Amino acid sequence: MRAEFRAADGGVIDSGLLLYFPAPRSYTGEDVLELQGHGGSVVLRMLLARCLDLGARLAEPGEFTRRAYLNGKLDLAQAEAVVDLIDAATGAAARGAMRSLQGEFSKEIHALVAQLTELRALVEATLDFPDEEVDFLEAADAFGRLDRLQQRLARVFCRAQQGKLLQGGMHVVLAGQPNVGKSSLLNGLAGDELAIVTPVAGTTRDVVRGALQIEGIPLHIIDTAGLRETDDEIEKMGIARTWREIERADVVVLLVDARTGVGPAERAIVEQLPKHLARITVFNKIDLAGGGAGRYGDERSVSVSLSAKSGEGLELLRQELLRIGGWHPAEDAFIARERHLRALSMAREHIGAARTQLPRLELFAEELRLAQQSLGSITGEVFADDLLGEIFGRFCIGK
Repeated sequence: MRAEFRAADGGVIDSGLLLYFPAPRSYTGEDVLELQGHGGSVVLRMLLARCLDLGARLAEPGEFTRRAYLNGKLDLAQAEAVVDLIDAATGAAARGAMRSLQGEFSKEIHALVAQLTELRALVEATLDFPDEEVDFLEAADAFGRLDRLQQRLARVFCRAQQGKLLQGGMHVVLAGQPNVGKSSLLNGLAGDELAIVTPVAGTTRDVVRGALQIEGIPLHIIDTAGLRETDDEIEKMGIARTWREIERADVVVLLVDARTGVGPAERAIVEQLPKHLARITVFNKIDLAGGGAGRYGDERSVSVSLSAKSGEGLELLRQELLRIGGWHPAEDAFIARERHLRALSMAREHIGAARTQLPRLELFAEELRLAQQSLGSITGEVFADDLLGEIFGRFCIGK
């Protein structure tokens, strides 16, 4: 209904709409009264102050979504998808978050839990007949059920991995000696002049960040100071920051001048890189060296030849970054978080361990129970209060 919002002295603050949502037909599942004014920060602050004078209080971060979860309007995975939708950096990420918010991820988890429940029921029933345990399980196709469960869990894990990549993207650090073309490569990938490029070695003395997307995947590209021995204190600070960025990276792109190739300095850099860190060696400046663009090596050791200046070979590097990230084109990915992947991994481990426990049926049943508990933590059927506080504390005020 249309209404006038009045101050304490009876004067009109604003006029707008008053909408009443009776429980349970509201976002939170509770009685909700919504005031819609004309907008404008001054008017809204006056209206908010009046509401507070009348006894209202400011909502805490994520409070409305937390209430929706506690009142059964959303499960925990859906609640997390709300903030993922708000924070989505690409269209693909937004679509994945909406799939999770609409319950696609949760439906897959519930289906897995249902399969586990049926299997656990069979196992528990056989515990009462110790002389016929294995024969009874074989007759009930328990082992076939376990195989199908593992296959479905693997598919869900793959979709969740794609969603995690959509949600968080990849952090890529450009590293190498001074003047090998790191800043030019950043500008070429971003399609913009983000970093200053000069022929003078050591131009970049601090990290320069660029954000772009490849096939909907957010890429956080970080240009760094050239790695070399120096007496310049400012350059030393930039080099120290370079190594800190490398420690946090998902991928490091080691740039090499194609005219000189890999030398002692590059080998020394490689020796200092974290062993677990994915690496692509880029031979830049093929326009000066006289070679052509190409990709070489295997999955463990990849090299790409390109020209950051002309753009030749940049697409090869883009596709290599996607490959290392584990991305494959998919329209059914749902947004997932690191905790979801950990829970799915734990479930896979417990289900894999279950088969190894046979014929010790009690241990087989315990592994299945632990797998179900891991899956339940995703949707909030099993949770800890401190986990809820961490999740909803990341929301914007109120939402």
